[in-house]
Amino acid sequence: MSTLTERNETAGQPASDEVAAGYRAGRTLPLRVELVRQLKRRRTFVMGAVLAALPFVLVIAFAIGGTPDGGPDGGDRVNLMDTATASGANFAAVNLFVSAGFLLVIPVALFCGDTVAAEAGWSSLRYLLAAPVPRMRLLWSKLAVGLGLSLAAMVLLPVVALAVGTIAYGWGPLRIPTGGALDPGTAAQRLVVVVAYIFVSQLVTAGLAFWLSTRTDAPLGAVGGAVGLTILGNVLDAVTALGDWRHFLPAHWQFAWADAVQPTPEWSGMIQGAAVSVTYALVLFALAFRGFVRKDVVS
Repeated sequence: MSTLTERNETAGQPASDEVAAGYRAGRTLPLRVELVRQLKRRRTFVMGAVLAALPFVLVIAFAIGGTPDGGPDGGDRVNLMDTATASGANFAAVNLFVSAGFLLVIPVALFCGDTVAAEAGWSSLRYLLAAPVPRMRLLWSKLAVGLGLSLAAMVLLPVVALAVGTIAYGWGPLRIPTGGALDPGTAAQRLVVVVAYIFVSQLVTAGLAFWLSTRTDAPLGAVGGAVGLTILGNVLDAVTALGDWRHFLPAHWQFAWADAVQPTPEWSGMIQGAAVSVTYALVLFALAFRGFVRKDVVS
């Protein structure tokens, strides 16, 4: 078994003369199995419930506090929040606006940071590798499921917000704070672009969380570390003395998606933001894979 495990860890699968009948490395830990395992975990349900509850909380807040300043009954609109009650599309956009900077960071860090570290914390990681599941296969399965759940979380929020906002404020065009409006069909397409960009911009957090998850046996450390470093990036972006150096910070471009909800969308900011995010993410994912392949797993 030790020889089999060593071969599995170094080469990705055991030597042909030691392979059990019917063994196929590509069939170990299928995505559907890993997905079902992660979906059944309590933290998945809790995170989904929190995101689904946010639109209801905002509706209640607006009902108690009245129409936002500058809303339909308050004169000129000055920002996106002022248009929250204009239509269901506006309400969905506002939900994304208030959650993109922090709330949506949490599910990404949770789903990508808890995945490998949790196995180590449960002392089941070494048994998965001894099954034998090739290390690269293990990481790819867990990363794919983590990113998939992160994307699902980002889709869940605007979908629920659009439904709740339409019931509360009606179906109509997305009114733009700077003037003009997008018809409902165009607004829906632009919101899809917004969600896609937010997901890409959060790949840095996913990379941080996944890399930390392969370095520690403490899931909370991986998740908390990713969230903390993301917050640090936001703080550094607020330091205007850094000047153009801030352009290399993913946080600098996190709200570039606002350019997509203009009468004529501007793509340059989102392209730069996506390029920065993907570059950092690829480096972090590569570090995670490289480090884990060489890691002495004892948990």
